[in-house]
Amino acid sequence: MQTDNRNMIVAIVLSVVVLFGWQFFVAGPQMERAQRNAELAAQQAADQGLATPIATGETPTVQDVPGTQNFADRAAAIAATGRVAINTASVDGSINLAGGRLDDLKLKDYRETVERTSPEITLLTPAGAPGAYFVEQGWVTAGGAVSLPDARSLWTVEGENATLTETTPVTLRFDNGEGLIFRRTFAVDKHYMFTVTQSVENQTASDVALFPYSRVARHGTPKTANFFILHEGPLGVLGSQNLVELSYPDLAKEAQKDVESTGGWLGFTDKYWAAAILPEPGAPISARFSHSKPGTLDIYQTSFVGKSPVVTGAGAVAEHKSYVFAGAKVESIIDGYEKAYGFDRIELLIDWGWFHFITKPMFYMIRFLHGLLGNFGLAILAVTVLVKAVFFPLANRSYASMAAMRRVQPEMKAIQERFKEDRAAQQQAMMELYKKEKINPLSGCWPILIQIPVFFSLYKVLFVTIEMRHAPFFGWIQDLAAPDPTNIFTLFGLVPWDPTTLPIMGGLLHLGIWPILMGITMWVQMKLNPPPPDPTQAMIFSLMPVIFTFMLGTFPAGLVIYWAWNNLLSVTQQWFIMKRHGAEVNLLGNISASFKRKPKIASDKPAGGKAS
Repeated sequence: MQTDNRNMIVAIVLSVVVLFGWQFFVAGPQMERAQRNAELAAQQAADQGLATPIATGETPTVQDVPGTQNFADRAAAIAATGRVAINTASVDGSINLAGGRLDDLKLKDYRETVERTSPEITLLTPAGAPGAYFVEQGWVTAGGAVSLPDARSLWTVEGENATLTETTPVTLRFDNGEGLIFRRTFAVDKHYMFTVTQSVENQTASDVALFPYSRVARHGTPKTANFFILHEGPLGVLGSQNLVELSYPDLAKEAQKDVESTGGWLGFTDKYWAAAILPEPGAPISARFSHSKPGTLDIYQTSFVGKSPVVTGAGAVAEHKSYVFAGAKVESIIDGYEKAYGFDRIELLIDWGWFHFITKPMFYMIRFLHGLLGNFGLAILAVTVLVKAVFFPLANRSYASMAAMRRVQPEMKAIQERFKEDRAAQQQAMMELYKKEKINPLSGCWPILIQIPVFFSLYKVLFVTIEMRHAPFFGWIQDLAAPDPTNIFTLFGLVPWDPTTLPIMGGLLHLGIWPILMGITMWVQMKLNPPPPDPTQAMIFSLMPVIFTFMLGTFPAGLVIYWAWNNLLSVTQQWFIMKRHGAEVNLLGNISASFKRKPKIASDKPAGGKAS
């Protein structure tokens, strides 16, 4: 009897081991594979389900060739299907009743140009139109014959509200005719966060298990700035993978990248705008970046599917909630979302870069000063003064050393004459002179080296933050984030041609008033410094203002204004410090001497051409 009991216990244990082993090594991977295949199939089916233009009362049909553009323009695509209007303080557009997609969105607060009458920025565009860009939620099944809504399904509005606003959500309803009723409720705040709640009402006699998914699709390869300091393209923060950044060519080459994550987000980012999908914080998901090319159209997608199915019991209702960010990358708004919802590092929608510990404080300082002064250009000027004040002790030592070098100029020239045939002895004598007078010959580099991190962080702020976009200064500068619109090569608009279109050299032929002012101030500042003893170094230093003038001609105007103002402050600061340390500062004399013709050096050879 004891033997029978022992055998029964062993049999039970072995059965449990086999059962769990089968579940872990066979059934589990099969279900996960089926889940992924179902998700991919659903996404491919949605891409193929591009509604063609239809007459009133007809049923939408499916385009035979996936990815073919069916509409001449965006307006035609919007007019082809029934829609629910969106109207908030920040956005307007509509939700497509064919597929229940968020695919029509414009940003009220932002225009295409600095003109207030120019069109609003368009963010999302329906499938079938050029540059399609849309967001979609839905369900997939790991197996079994369940009729699910797709891109061709026609949803109806439930209730009396037919406009989505900050205070009035909209619910869409779809009945699959087989006992399942799907609902999709859209809510939006006063900015750019949409909450999408999907529910399934099960009127059948058996349980239904479905996996929720969300995706952002982009048809065609968008034009990007292609600057090394700015990422544009697929982007996400996904658990242990941290920040995932892919360019469009890289994703097209890789075809698919899968990431398992708990919480996080993913989507597409442009310079100033973004569309991202976000599960509830802490929810386990399978995320995917993918690219396909049906025909000639590139289709890029970012998507996630829930790792745990939503089970709806017979006669019950189950729901799933996710979020969509679609709008402008305003730092204060995004930071508010991270704090309010607990999203994982959604702040990285803004590309602060590796030196974020410098760039973000610079942005905060400029934004604070803008609140006081009312103008971002004045805020940049004020930041320059504050930076000068912070680094004044270092600059003081540097300019004091330069003043000492100017005092010993006669001795330096004497050493050069004495050892003009022996460079090694000349250098040795120079070093002894520096040691005697306690001069650091490299001290003059410090003011420039200090500017580098400040310059880079300001460049980053001007380039990536939307707060600087279309921010005016005074006069002709109406956008601090754009280059100075004037150009000396068109005689400041008198000659009707665009020299920047010329091949090879065209990029250097945009030279506005502010870059010229910056070059002049840089040249004036150099006239305060003692000339380098080496002729080659002297020539390089004399060319630097010219090189920087052309180089900064196409940089944001705010950056050029900063550099010119910084140079002017440096000239004033250096003049006072050098005078205080007893150095003779004849700035006007140095400047006027630059325009005088230098006397020719007499030749050592006699008239006959032979040395005496």
